[in-house]
Amino acid sequence: MPTDSLPRQLARTRRLTLGAPTQPLITADGTTVLFLRSRAGTDPVARLWALDTATGAERLVADPAALGEGGGGLPEAERIRRERARVAGSGITAFSTDATGRLAAFTLGGSLWLADAAAGTVRAVPTAPGVYDPRIDPTGRRIAYSCDGALRVADLDGGPDRALAEPEAEEVTYGVAEHVAAESMHRDRGHWWSPDGTALLVARVDPRPVGRLFLADPAEPQRPPRAIRYPLAGTANAEVSLWLLGVDGGRTEVRWDREAHEYLTAAGWDAHGPYAAVQSRDQRTLRTLAVEPDGTTRLLAERRDEHWVELVPGLPVRTASGALVDAADLDGTRHLTVDGVPVTPPGLQLARVLGTDGEQVLFTAQDDPVETHLWSHHPAEGVRRLSEGPGLHTGTRRAGTLVLTTRRAGHPSGLGTVHRDGRAFPLTSYAQPPVLTARPELLRLGPRDLRAALYLPTGHRAGAGPLPVLLAPYGGPAQQIVDTGGQWYDLLAQWYADQGFAVLVVDGRGTPGRGPHWEKSVRGDKAGPALEDQVDGLRQTARLRPGLLDLDRVGIRGWSYGGYLAALAVLRRPDVFHAAVAGAPPTDQRLYDTHWQERFLGHPAEHPEHYDACSLIADAPRLVRPLLLVQGLADDNVLPVHALRLSAALLAAGRPHEVLPLCATTHTPSDESVAENIHHHQVEFLRRSLGLARG
Repeated sequence: MPTDSLPRQLARTRRLTLGAPTQPLITADGTTVLFLRSRAGTDPVARLWALDTATGAERLVADPAALGEGGGGLPEAERIRRERARVAGSGITAFSTDATGRLAAFTLGGSLWLADAAAGTVRAVPTAPGVYDPRIDPTGRRIAYSCDGALRVADLDGGPDRALAEPEAEEVTYGVAEHVAAESMHRDRGHWWSPDGTALLVARVDPRPVGRLFLADPAEPQRPPRAIRYPLAGTANAEVSLWLLGVDGGRTEVRWDREAHEYLTAAGWDAHGPYAAVQSRDQRTLRTLAVEPDGTTRLLAERRDEHWVELVPGLPVRTASGALVDAADLDGTRHLTVDGVPVTPPGLQLARVLGTDGEQVLFTAQDDPVETHLWSHHPAEGVRRLSEGPGLHTGTRRAGTLVLTTRRAGHPSGLGTVHRDGRAFPLTSYAQPPVLTARPELLRLGPRDLRAALYLPTGHRAGAGPLPVLLAPYGGPAQQIVDTGGQWYDLLAQWYADQGFAVLVVDGRGTPGRGPHWEKSVRGDKAGPALEDQVDGLRQTARLRPGLLDLDRVGIRGWSYGGYLAALAVLRRPDVFHAAVAGAPPTDQRLYDTHWQERFLGHPAEHPEHYDACSLIADAPRLVRPLLLVQGLADDNVLPVHALRLSAALLAAGRPHEVLPLCATTHTPSDESVAENIHHHQVEFLRRSLGLARG
């Protein structure tokens, strides 16, 4: 049987994640780890498993094949979560537990199920159809879930399923995150139980102020367009409020200055009461509020920044004693703080807070941008690093048990290890090994110490002559791709190198991991610094490796922001870049969502010059190099209008270019043939455009 090409393998295996254990959760006594995993590297059906931390033995808790599946649509927050994580569309994709971790609730095809991990039983819970995001209460007596806009509760003792809040108008929802929360704020849920299981903190979302966009599938003209609510930069957001709902029918609105702080970025309910984090429209102020029983709020903490307050995933949270865990950007370092006091050293950049256990805080951070390590803080112990060696490390910890997951070269889906009482057991992974081995050379370039990775064709011999160059950046806000994690993008860069290119990946200004000054240096200009760093990275690499790079044959390719950067490169620096492939490029900055775009460019009514300078439509007459635009026609993240408007402007200016439309394809192509062949198409385009022989 022939071996898959890497692009096909990435599509078939959901970027090598199928078969890998995910979402580990430790029970309250530390004796069991629950997790999700499918049975093979090409099996998309995730099942619920349990590992005994005393023996390392694994057992199956819930198998969708034995339970059956139904239908049901996906709310926006879940669609975004799955798209970003490449989550399979079947099986158990998420679960919640009670405080002990023994009971686990999950959905299959819109139906609600409850597993007792200790007893080994699974049963259906009678509910209304179309269950989404079920959350079992900490006492294990009830499950709250969203359904058709309502927030409902099912009693596990056999009591009636009932609605605690129902939408007052069409499109209003209770208990579900709105678009920008799920897309840009790390908040993909909308309801939180009280510790005693008698009440919930619930988000109400009214999207009616948000403008409608209509997405049609040109390949299916008999289907009507799909209407979506999408808050374009400078336009109205959904109206989001919070409510305290008692299981006895009580209802109290949470009150804060929503006009001044319209974004609900986080919320929760712990032993010290409910709380919420709210942010101003300009994102320069973030407040953490305690919620009182009568719905009034009091200020726990406030952060301000002249550019924007960066939202750290997992914050805010509190320790068992009530100490508030937060973040602070001070003198170029993003610190972890406890009750307002920085507890991490200068140079250690906080990435994510994973949770608290008693007074201990578990988090990930970087003291080297190419590695992410697992750390802990305890008042009696200070800050300790829990992981070792290159890679991207994360984990969870509870009751003396630690689950450490490490992604590194050869293991892009991660190696999971369970540690307890001096023993260590692996979490078995059935993920496929990649069909090729990436061999990046990590570089530090120029006066800005740009982090870069250089990939050469497998078997390339020194002195064999200069190679055509392909830059393959993301290169902008929110994502690093120069690291030691051996991720899918690392493998894909090597695959392109094996087609005959020297592939250079540069993480420029705006990328995470280098501290707040580096991240926020792109405020007001998402184009200039990022492009300058790609040019400088190329030239510095050529100086470092003389004779290796053919600077007369330089291509650039990318997707999403990387696609934007590729198109930007040939439009504004044709003296450096000779061909570009721009996949799903956001070419008109006004046509992206409020929270994301206004963070970097401000409000378009106040700073139209930022949007004009960073948009590409007006640059169309400048094109003198070959450009291929690739666009999914079902993409509701970077809408097809971006590629189509740039193409129309290029045509009006008489500038030849190519467009590859992908039918029925969203922002991340998932069809195996499409996902494979778009890469072969790009290679042939680059070879032709750079005057190379066909492979």
